[in-house]
Amino acid sequence: MTSENIFAAICILTVLIMVIYYIKRERKLLSLLFGAVTGTAALILLNKYGVFIGIDVPLNIFNVSGSAVLGVPFVICLVILQRI
Repeated sequence: MTSENIFAAICILTVLIMVIYYIKRERKLLSLLFGAVTGTAALILLNKYGVFIGIDVPLNIFNVSGSAVLGVPFVICLVILQRI
């Protein structure tokens, strides 16, 4: 297995976990929308103002989709990975 296949498998597994999480919620659509909006907003704010704290997170398809599906925890992980 190549590293790209392992990465793709981890991404698919993460998305499936989040889908199961959202399905089990009482207010499914509201929970999904809230997570997507807050995650995307956090990513946009980090992209715009992250330069002031020394973090440069680009807006690409991976980061935008990750923050939309996983929310703010994904953005926090991006910040941690940038600082390492």
